[in-house]
Amino acid sequence: MGFLSQRNRQPELMDQPGLAEPEHAAALAGLRRVNWLSTGVSQLWSQLHRLAATQPAQAPLRVLDLACGSGDVAIRLAQRAQRKQIPMVIHGCDLSSTALRIAQQSRDRAGVRNAEFFALDAIHSPIPSGYDVLMCSLFLHHLPNDEALHLIRAMAAAAGRAILIDDLLRSYLGYALCWVGCQVLTRSPIVHVDGPLSVQGAFTCHEVRALAESAGLHGARIKRHWPQRFLLSWERS
Repeated sequence: MGFLSQRNRQPELMDQPGLAEPEHAAALAGLRRVNWLSTGVSQLWSQLHRLAATQPAQAPLRVLDLACGSGDVAIRLAQRAQRKQIPMVIHGCDLSSTALRIAQQSRDRAGVRNAEFFALDAIHSPIPSGYDVLMCSLFLHHLPNDEALHLIRAMAAAAGRAILIDDLLRSYLGYALCWVGCQVLTRSPIVHVDGPLSVQGAFTCHEVRALAESAGLHGARIKRHWPQRFLLSWERS
């Protein structure tokens, strides 16, 4: 059996308590560069754009990005909505004060008016209500199976209309692409270590589908996209 035949979650350096803020900030910057090459934002935007077009009475689509990190995904989505004049409000939450500070600074530099960030432990705290869409990007693979199932259930219960989950796929091609991308796109030694570890801890499409079914997400769709990632989408009937 190969080393990717089963999930192998290992402690990642960026999740360790006491990580110095400069190293944390450098790792987050490296991850932003890695994510920039992914089609994840485009995949998420396609779903959000479609949902915004069917909002009742032109009400803005309210979106919450759980475990948003330094906010690059939320900010890029908010920029698209702002540029296209589509009524959409995107909030992001994270446990890390360093990540939230960087997210707020990045939002201000980008001149984004329709994004806000706040502190929240998405696993151990109730997910706020009042959002049409709950989403997370590159968060699910950090969680053990029971917490991943809990998160999906909590997102489905709190979302007014839909949930979107974008994450890594565990595959040999994904591992190779992640290793090369992390080495080329950032000098952060934390990203060099954590990137490949993330792929080892990620799910396969079959495993994600099983989680969705266990969470009661009937009709959930799973779409693969570049580079070896998946988007799970589910809408309330």
